Amino acid sequence: VGKTIIGLRDTMGVPALIGLCEVENDTVMTHLTNHGVLWNVGYRYVMTDSPDIRGVDVALMYHRGYFRLLSHHSIRVPSVQHNLPPTRDILYAQGRLITGDTIHVFVCHLPSKTGGITNATRHKKLATQTLRHAVDSLLCLSPKAMILTMGDFNATPGERSFKELIPPLRETLPTSRQALRRPVGTYYFRKTWSYLDHILVSPSVHTASQAHEVRFPHLLNAQGTPKRTYLGTSYGAGVSDHLPLVVDITLEKK
Repeated sequence: VGKTIIGLRDTMGVPALIGLCEVENDTVMTHLTNHGVLWNVGYRYVMTDSPDIRGVDVALMYHRGYFRLLSHHSIRVPSVQHNLPPTRDILYAQGRLITGDTIHVFVCHLPSKTGGITNATRHKKLATQTLRHAVDSLLCLSPKAMILTMGDFNATPGERSFKELIPPLRETLPTSRQALRRPVGTYYFRKTWSYLDHILVSPSVHTASQAHEVRFPHLLNAQGTPKRTYLGTSYGAGVSDHLPLVVDITLEKK
């Protein structure tokens, strides 16, 4: 992960905000930000402490030179109340950008398709509604609020659960036919690429480019697909089975 972030710094500039999924524990984040290649870059982090049965959480890394953390908390998806297994909390963070703008950030890892089609659909809808309620509440108080939502939604752009977020949020992925003619996506399964990961923004957030996946050589195997950390119980020495997404946000310094 650290190598990927350094690679982005060298090609695109220092990433101000980084959302991470499937974070095992606080120790991992401490090691990532304070040791290794990132030890002197200036990143800090906040993360959830979810009841997820797999023991994974989400985290937000932020560069102190571009983002000053004002507050943060976890948003619990009420899974147990609906007779569903507990899932990852949604992380909310509020901060002040170098421009003086306040931005609201959500990092999520919504439920996957495991556990049967019916329950998986119910669970994803419940998590999506929880996120949508949080976004709606912000926009009700401040219609021009700058909102950035990112993570693994476990849904493609065409799925009904995902469409419930648009509007009020806007997709930043390419949607033109020309852009989609090439094999694109952050996830590869059964010989098919798809976007399960997304970066969504509110209307007040202006992007300088469309979101796109990062395809550094160390992220890919010999077949050009994501190099997984584990293949079943076998260690694959890869970074992730998902490719990272990046997007440039345009801001005017006040």
